[in-house]
Amino acid sequence: MIKVQKTGFYSTIQDFGRHGYQEYGVPYSGVMDAYSASLANVLLGNKAQSAVMEITMMGPVLEFQCSTTICISGADMTPKLNDLPLKLNKATTVKSGDLLSFGRLNYGFRTYLAVLGGFKTEKVMGSRSMYQGITKHTVITKNDELLVDTSVKGFVKQLATIKIDKFHLNSNIIEVLKGPEFEMLSKSKQELLFSKPFTISKDNNRMAYQLTEILPNNLEPIITSSVLPGAVQLTPSGKLIVLMRDCQTTGGYPRVLQLKNMAINILSQKFTGNNIRFKLIEF
Repeated sequence: MIKVQKTGFYSTIQDFGRHGYQEYGVPYSGVMDAYSASLANVLLGNKAQSAVMEITMMGPVLEFQCSTTICISGADMTPKLNDLPLKLNKATTVKSGDLLSFGRLNYGFRTYLAVLGGFKTEKVMGSRSMYQGITKHTVITKNDELLVDTSVKGFVKQLATIKIDKFHLNSNIIEVLKGPEFEMLSKSKQELLFSKPFTISKDNNRMAYQLTEILPNNLEPIITSSVLPGAVQLTPSGKLIVLMRDCQTTGGYPRVLQLKNMAINILSQKFTGNNIRFKLIEF
């Protein structure tokens, strides 16, 4: 077990989400930054899609009540084990009674804690990803006792470290494809999407990132259609909304762009006030 002493700002258990239930209005959910989460798992010898703890902006304090091995990847929140600095992207053995804590956010926005064998919280519709109305808990709470599998064997220590390219944590380039309604935009508005930076507004979360700058819009709403994480919707007021992992399954705003998978990972590590630039990728 891992006992939650402090929760941090917004910490959840996530895997790679629910698939096959979107026709019933169930979001995909899953880790916001799939690259960092899978990296932490692979460094432990876990399956890449194993459940991890997704930690946002400010980390929790966790008490380990068993011995296991952990790895932290993604944003640097100055992790410490028993008040001693802990390296990112490195497998570390922890013992019963050890305390894991986090401090200053140095870069990125979301970090991922993987444990050997993955977290074993409740599984609903094939996934352990927390989501309101689907799982009992939306976030971890104080005094929660999170189950881990201490019987897992086979960790290979010599594969425990690797030099990591921080490109997706530092880049502000968001690669996109044309969305289904892209051609409805005038040529000048199409060019405007790629000629200027956009700022992430205070309205950003696991469901969507709204951008501050306005793209003048006279498009008609579309018939409600399916949407995917990474879809960029254009509202009647000219707001651009980038849908993220917990997004709804249908929408009626024109879908002008679609983020590539890696672009979703990059955007998930940005926060209020950060600038991004869209880059169109042609096939």
